[in-house]
Amino acid sequence: MDAFDLSTIVLVVSSLILTAILYQNYPSKNTKLPPGSFGWPVIGETVEFLFRNPEKFVSDRMKKYSPDIFKTKIMGEKTVVICGPNGHKFLFSNEEKLFTPFRTYSMQRIFRSYQSKHSPRPSSQSTGVIRQPGFLKPEALGRYLGKMDFITKELLQFHWEGKSEIKTYPFAKILTLTLACRFFLGSSERIVKLVNYFDDITLGLHTMILKVPGTAFYRANKAAIAIRRELIGVIKEKKEDMANGVKMQDILCHMIVVKDSDGKLMGENEIADKIMGLLVAGYSTVATTITFLMKYVGERSDIYEKILTEQKEIAVAKKAGELLEWEDMQKMKYSWNVVCETMRLTPPLQGTFREVLRDFTYAGYTIPKGWKVYWTTSSTNKSPAYFQEPEVFDPSRYEKGDGPTPYTYVPFGGGPRMCPGKEYARLVVLTFLHNVVTKYKWELVVPNEKIVGDMMPTPENGLPIRLHQH
Repeated sequence: MDAFDLSTIVLVVSSLILTAILYQNYPSKNTKLPPGSFGWPVIGETVEFLFRNPEKFVSDRMKKYSPDIFKTKIMGEKTVVICGPNGHKFLFSNEEKLFTPFRTYSMQRIFRSYQSKHSPRPSSQSTGVIRQPGFLKPEALGRYLGKMDFITKELLQFHWEGKSEIKTYPFAKILTLTLACRFFLGSSERIVKLVNYFDDITLGLHTMILKVPGTAFYRANKAAIAIRRELIGVIKEKKEDMANGVKMQDILCHMIVVKDSDGKLMGENEIADKIMGLLVAGYSTVATTITFLMKYVGERSDIYEKILTEQKEIAVAKKAGELLEWEDMQKMKYSWNVVCETMRLTPPLQGTFREVLRDFTYAGYTIPKGWKVYWTTSSTNKSPAYFQEPEVFDPSRYEKGDGPTPYTYVPFGGGPRMCPGKEYARLVVLTFLHNVVTKYKWELVVPNEKIVGDMMPTPENGLPIRLHQH
């Protein structure tokens, strides 16, 4: 066979493969797809989605195409965005029936160490372990609350004591990563030193896969390698302690000993990846909420005074040196309303993806199997149809009997896949707020500080505040 024949065969085969890929899951001519645009070839509308504000991306298309649903192409995937409270309800009610979780390819690359030829594929029990209900139940969190309060006090004293000005966001990240490490690993010092690496990973979770120095994905991949290496060291130490009879109760211990249906243990690389994912989830979104909570309360002295009154009542009822208890958290109703309003105005998580398990119809349109669904809070949380004067910071929206319409305020998702860390996040933020408000009043150094980042909103200067001790 001469070179010409060989090249012809290669060309034909390549064309057939490309055609198969292009037409995979391609809907029939009779299928009524949602309105919208797939944008540019290959990249679709990814650039607009990632770099031109996801909230604006959604709201503009809701106005242009439909308030219920529209199609797009982002992160290399044909995607529909199902909007509004009816859309939220539909999604939450059909988890694992019509939808299953989907990680963007950048997430898969960052967290899947088994792609290395030297690493085993992950075992089937991974997801079940991460969502293990016992660790995040009120009883378990209640036992951890005293330690959470103690660590918060300790870090505030170390980083804030004697200072007239601090940067909120860097401190919030150290606090939340320390607490997450103590809760999930039983220790923290070794991993908290890598806080900047965790930032790189968070920024690389929703980005284009470009293995080029200087890109967000390149930095995230390097950061994951460094964190994974350190976590494997922690895992080995934990195994040794457990072998020597040291009793421990944390998620890492459980991951080390749990077996799948075949009686196999999880590999160390896989455990490291799962723990890394938990730590990223447990620190970045909570740190963002704490930061913007300080911003909004710092702008409103009336709201600060109401929080202070509530928190003082709890503080004066406690003996000297007594730490917070579960019952104290239930008394922080107004404080939690303020946190809720913070998450409405600045959602710490913009949205998540799902994969369509089978063709289904919604709002008169058919969504084919294999397509992706993007769920986001931004189709409701600032809409005047559901929130009066949506740009105003108003904690009274959440008072009993007068709260938001169902499915309009869903910062933690809903249904069977509601964020399992909701209660953990609540305790972290309220514990921090209690300790700060009862000791300090503050003002913003840069009142109109620019917010940068789209998928991960961040004050440009780290939200510097001027402290005034009581």
